Amino acid sequence: IMPYISASIMFQLLGAVVPFIQKLQKEGEEGRRKITQYTRYLTVLIAALQAFGTAQFLISLEVPGGQIVHMPTALFIPLTMLTFTCGTIFIMWLGEKITEKGIGNGISLIIFIGIVARFPDAVIEEVQYLWFGTRSIIVEVFLVGMMIAVIAAVILVTRGQRKVPVQYPKRVVGRKVYGGATTHLPLSVNSAGVIPIIFAQSIMFLPATVQQLFPNTEWVANIVSNFLNPGGFVYSVVYALIIVFFGYFYTAIVFNPIDIADNMRKNGGFVPGIRPGKKTAEHIERILTRITLPGAMFFAAIAVLPWVLMGQLNVNYFFGGTGLLIVVGVALDTLQQIESHLLMRHYDGFMKKGKIRGRSY
Repeated sequence: IMPYISASIMFQLLGAVVPFIQKLQKEGEEGRRKITQYTRYLTVLIAALQAFGTAQFLISLEVPGGQIVHMPTALFIPLTMLTFTCGTIFIMWLGEKITEKGIGNGISLIIFIGIVARFPDAVIEEVQYLWFGTRSIIVEVFLVGMMIAVIAAVILVTRGQRKVPVQYPKRVVGRKVYGGATTHLPLSVNSAGVIPIIFAQSIMFLPATVQQLFPNTEWVANIVSNFLNPGGFVYSVVYALIIVFFGYFYTAIVFNPIDIADNMRKNGGFVPGIRPGKKTAEHIERILTRITLPGAMFFAAIAVLPWVLMGQLNVNYFFGGTGLLIVVGVALDTLQQIESHLLMRHYDGFMKKGKIRGRSY
């Protein structure tokens, strides 16, 4: 799935600097359809390059009994590329169909299922550690308690909102009075969801891909092993910074303060004490910038957590960190969408009374 995510990242980054992509983004449904098609083409290209690198890496890999690929024929690399690329195309198609016909983001749900599928093995491994005395009961209780605390903290931050008050003036039409309501604009602490984490993971796979493309190049292997090795200090810092960057970047994509301010002004709404239009947009953007930073830093810290635990306590990757962030984030997003669909059809909410709400800050 990573080639598709990498292609999506590239087009979203290009949309900020390339006028042609910006024009397509503003063309509505037709423009989005073209960008999706270009993303598919780039996905196939990236998948083919990664498959080529993987094939080269497998050919060069040696084990005590000899090489892993005993007889690398001329067809080995093309068949490997074809197999990997077809698998990527199928996963990409499946994700798009889930998004189109199902509930939630298809790619996120596929990643979610892949992580949850490892949960039984992670539990069995922890039970074996406890059974054979490799790990004490105190450490296990600490790990379970920490996992519950991380889940609670992720839910708290994910559902956190800053409510900006919005006032609508009264309008008299004939003998009736309309408007005059006071409402609020909810600004989420984590507007980007789990997308920054997924994007950061995809980017951090690039060094390993480059190493596979050049398996016999010593300086590439040295850079990857010394500086970008998972669990290392440099890797953790770069990973955290990328998460924070994409937290801001994706928030800017999904939430445009200028459009929000224009829509409020057209409907007669205003933020008390703030002039409508440009000043309102600046006010919203300032609040969004302030609340996005702690949320992005929190998720970056949680994402780096498993590397610390694996280094100190030999903990399974599932417990804490990126896996839990994605699982909790996707689960909350899916529940919220189910809630919306049920309420639109005049049913009680999925949680009986619609309890998937934001927490105000």
